[in-house]
This record gives sequence, C-alpha cells and structure tokens, in this order.
Amino acid sequence: MRCPKCGSELDKVIDSRASKDGSTIRRRRECLECSHRFSTTEQILRENLYVTKRDGRREDFDKAKIIYSLRRACQKRPVDAEQINILVEDMIDQLESEHGMEFPSAVIGQKVLENLKSIDAIAYIRFASVYKDFKNLDEFLDEISDLNTPKLL
Repeated sequence: MRCPKCGSELDKVIDSRASKDGSTIRRRRECLECSHRFSTTEQILRENLYVTKRDGRREDFDKAKIIYSLRRACQKRPVDAEQINILVEDMIDQLESEHGMEFPSAVIGQKVLENLKSIDAIAYIRFASVYKDFKNLDEFLDEISDLNTPKLL
C-alpha cells in the first residue's frame, strides 16, 4: 500500500477487522516513513460477471450501480451502509449459485426487491416504483396493498 500522505510503500498493519458478513476486511495501517495512519479495505474480487440486458446486449456486472440505487431508495431511512453491503453480497452469491457467471437484468431487479422487502418497506416501495415503472397511482397502490397482504402457503 502506498501512503496517501508521503507516497511511501513501507507500512505496517496495526489492526485488522472483518465486516459483519465476512466479505471484507478493514485494515488500519501506519506508514513507516512519516507515521501517518490510514485505513484500507480488502474484498473478494468477482471477475467476469455479466448481465444480459432485455434487448440482448451483454455487459459487465457493476455492483456500484446496485449500491447506488439502494442508497437512493434507503435515503433518510433507518438502513445503514453495512446492511446495504450485506444485501448486495448475499444477492450476488444467490445470483452466482442460480445463474452462474451471467444473469439477466430482470433477475437482478427481482432479487433486490426480494431482499429489500425484509429490510425496509418504504425503501422497497421507492425501489419498486422506479424498477417497475409505475404508470399510474393504481399500480402504486396495488404494490403497497401487496406489501401489506401476508402471503399464505
């Protein structure tokens, strides 16, 4: 790691902590040249994941897009960044196990909705209103009533 203050590559790790879900490790480091302390994060690199769009195009999977959308939906709600990160990591694991290295964009949206429903109902409705592209108030109200109706097996 290069020190953000002096640029030296000589440092020592002072502390390491795993995230709640175990998908990332946060390391506290100290530069051996200037004694500046800084933090780094390690996470598993997921390479070669692809999304198939509705029109048939294929593009690289971008986790940042999902995180951005979830942050917008959860804005001013009691949902913290760690919950969002856990949701996204769990969702990616589910998608990989069910679809391999390439999955349809529609499945991604459905997985986000499934997982978000258990975290926060308002954030779920916010996300659903954009994802499902409600055309009128009746569609919006139907989604809310579906959310309130318990599902029977």
